[in-house]
Amino acid sequence: MAAAQGAGSGSAGPSGPPGSAPGHSSTSTLVVVWEWQDEFGRWRPYRGNVCSYIEQVIQASQQKGRRSGSGLASSIPLGHADPALAPYVIDIPSFMQFRQDTGTMRAVRRRTFPGDSAAGQGIVWEWQNDEGGWSPYEMDVCVFLEQAHATNHQRVDLGLLGYNYEIDFVAQVQTNKTTRFRRSVQRRLDAPYPVTTSATPLHTGVGCSCQQCWPNSGTGPITTRYRHSMTNFPNSSSTHQAPGRTASVSSSNVGYVPYNKPTLTGARSTPRLSAQSPLVLAQTGSLSAALTASNGVSTQALPVKMPKPSRVSQALAATPTEPESVVKKYLEELKSAPADEDCMICMEKLSSPSGYSDSCQSSTIRPEAVGRLRNCQHSFHMLCMLAMYSNGNKDGSLQCPSCKTIYGEKTGTQPKGKMEISTFPQSLPGHKDCGTIRIVYHISRGIQGPEHPNPGMPYTARGFPRYCYLPDNEKGRKVLELLKVAWKRRLIFTVGTSNTTGESNTVVWNEIHHKTEMDSNLSGHGYPDPNYLDNVLAELAAQGVTEDCLGQ
Repeated sequence: MAAAQGAGSGSAGPSGPPGSAPGHSSTSTLVVVWEWQDEFGRWRPYRGNVCSYIEQVIQASQQKGRRSGSGLASSIPLGHADPALAPYVIDIPSFMQFRQDTGTMRAVRRRTFPGDSAAGQGIVWEWQNDEGGWSPYEMDVCVFLEQAHATNHQRVDLGLLGYNYEIDFVAQVQTNKTTRFRRSVQRRLDAPYPVTTSATPLHTGVGCSCQQCWPNSGTGPITTRYRHSMTNFPNSSSTHQAPGRTASVSSSNVGYVPYNKPTLTGARSTPRLSAQSPLVLAQTGSLSAALTASNGVSTQALPVKMPKPSRVSQALAATPTEPESVVKKYLEELKSAPADEDCMICMEKLSSPSGYSDSCQSSTIRPEAVGRLRNCQHSFHMLCMLAMYSNGNKDGSLQCPSCKTIYGEKTGTQPKGKMEISTFPQSLPGHKDCGTIRIVYHISRGIQGPEHPNPGMPYTARGFPRYCYLPDNEKGRKVLELLKVAWKRRLIFTVGTSNTTGESNTVVWNEIHHKTEMDSNLSGHGYPDPNYLDNVLAELAAQGVTEDCLGQ
């Protein structure tokens, strides 16, 4: 959640929260909610239609397995339930969500709630974000709020669920108990979550490898088919920037809902389902428009200048960008495929043809060709890498979906704009020994270029100028210099769908966290945050922006 908060003191509320993960019962109806874990350790629910699709695929796979003796489905492409989720696949053996165009991994889990709870009734509680849109609370909070609302409570305290907020149902506001900052809240009716068809009580606790327990635990088994160690996941670390939120930039993961990428949803082995409403993944970024008064002692502006229309290929004229040439440049074709390894992109065995052989054609790369990336040594179907590259920016670079190693110079799709830098003597909390660097990003609305999701269509630019802050010390200045490189490479913003408002064709953050407030880190967008500079350096490195770039 954001820096939003409830009102009043002496609030009466339920004696305790409803069971956050209700015990499994064979006597009452249960609904299933699938959730993904954000970068702060919070579990965010998929919408009801997406959960219904996941359950449908699992049930169909189980029925097929009972008839033929084959194993369960190894992957579930979410784009078939919601086109806005086209790049995302749930890898069942590892219980991870995989983003195909960036290689980002996130944990997922399956939970059940009573049929008469908010989840079963399709009731969603939401808070109003800084951009005027509505963001859903976590499912535990929705269940808690609906129970309190149904029992005629006028005010509840979310402290029992780990939040510093109070909710006033009469005024329909959320208040921060420390800062007294208030936000509107609303109760909305959405599609209910799917009813589970399991007639037997499901296991609780750590999942085992039986088919009953397999779909019920976020810890559940990693089979021998999954070849990557958990320690190789870019986001498997258990440390999070709790309890707050930094301005959401997709966190090298699932931060914003990307636009539809049909090429990567064409794997021949994936089931299909028609769906409609787009999913807005719950994200809690906020942008502070307030500019602290400063007596800046230095100012610098870094415009992004591009010809009309913007052509990234012109800036990279010396780099071979023909898709087949790029794939062959960075992958060495293997004479024989590893016998029991999967391709992380299509989730087929490497010993089988590429899952994209029906939707991605090449005159020089065979469907069964397997290649190994030259530096990190991870192996994939070469046709899958071709499909992934052709579906992206086509800038002459490749990024390993497994370890995120970048080959070549990665560039983005950031629209033209201006980056201004100034300094002033006021200190940031946690950095009292130095002044402050202020970055101001200016981007205006415009027309999408060939590298954007809908070329020729307008895009909006909400919330600009955007103000960001760094400590004016050695490490802060290092981050600044690397952010300049990222800006010139068009990596800081992109055009996509806002995860807070659901608006498509708009400028959104793109995988590099920024601090948009100077203090009051209850929101996570400000200071103090002792881990922020190290975290953003790691995110920049994941985009190929390292100290090696500074002398270029």
